[in-house]
Amino acid sequence: MPTKKTRTWLLVADGRTAKVFETDDGGGFEKVTDMALAIDLPKNRDILADKPGRTFDSVGAGRHAKENTADPRRELKREFAGTIVDALRQAMLAKRFDRLIVVAPPALMGDLREELPKDIEDKVAGEVTSDLTNTPERQLFAQLKDILDRAA
Repeated sequence: MPTKKTRTWLLVADGRTAKVFETDDGGGFEKVTDMALAIDLPKNRDILADKPGRTFDSVGAGRHAKENTADPRRELKREFAGTIVDALRQAMLAKRFDRLIVVAPPALMGDLREELPKDIEDKVAGEVTSDLTNTPERQLFAQLKDILDRAA
């Protein structure tokens, strides 16, 4: 009886793009085209183009501009992490992968860890905290060979 091949997905993401590659026990990689995700990430100055509102001082008659305390780009990146996890969840429920290796810069890795449900977390076979989204594919697989071998 033939043994089932283990399908490993390699998620390579940053705060604006995510791509997934699939490998089976054969060692070759193929891009999972329907798992290429991206968001438009405008500059903070474009998001915050409107002048902030004005407020009165708590004591006295002074007025001053309110400060924006949140980083809107950071919030968009957190939302993107949720989008990535939703896509992974749908793929997992469709039994499209058996193992997952996640490659993302530190902030996004933290966001992904917060969002990952236990059933997907259990499939994570390795993590690399680095931004490798612009690394050419051949170089990417060579760079990740050790973690891929450990996950096998």
